[in-house]
Amino acid sequence: MPLTVHQFPCLSDNYAFLVRDEATGKTACIDTPESGAILRELDSLGWDLDLILNTHWHPDHAGGNADIKAITGATIVGPHEVTRISHLDREVAGGDTVQLGETTFQVIESGGHTLGHIAYFDAADRIAFVGDTLFALGCGRLFEGTPEQMWDSLQRLAALPDETTVYCAHEYTASNARFALSVDASAALKARADEVFAARERGEWTVPTTIGLEKATNPFLRAPALAERVGASGEPDARAFAAVRAAKDVFKG
Repeated sequence: MPLTVHQFPCLSDNYAFLVRDEATGKTACIDTPESGAILRELDSLGWDLDLILNTHWHPDHAGGNADIKAITGATIVGPHEVTRISHLDREVAGGDTVQLGETTFQVIESGGHTLGHIAYFDAADRIAFVGDTLFALGCGRLFEGTPEQMWDSLQRLAALPDETTVYCAHEYTASNARFALSVDASAALKARADEVFAARERGEWTVPTTIGLEKATNPFLRAPALAERVGASGEPDARAFAAVRAAKDVFKG
């Protein structure tokens, strides 16, 4: 039976995700950006929480762990770095698996935004929860990792099936689209950007996305093809990525 994903906004621009294994009714929360909102959604849905799955340690992703565990008794699972701000019941890293009822999540190493960042991939349903590593038309800032680390992480995610549904943790897509248009003149990007701007004008979400769509239009995944435009012609792929990331870091559009 499939995995049901319930998405809702939290804080100023975060999304929270409650996921339910329909075969067993077991439920997990992907990150804990806002404990009150998550607990209200659980109550509204009538779901009992079994797991908290953290992607990284930042407070808008793990800050609600303690409050939610105190109310629900959920088991907290995540990378070691989460212990900087929260207790963990189980530490996981790339190559591990996490079971939610009959749903198996593969843990994918995705450091760069933070050193120990991870993603969770449900291969049976082709669903990935990627935290702040990959965004719709963007990627996370390199607060702790190197461009080479982040490029490797993005390549692991890009290797997932094109039809994989990607749930990223923030509504940054319109801003990302404005930057993307400054470095990429492709028709596919222009068409997507128009759709994004129109959707946001209507108050609609632009998350989730897909791996295939990001490979076709995301400038960070397309960095080697954009190397000349960002002054990295002839450089290794990771250097081209670094140039695109540096351009985004100072972009004011």
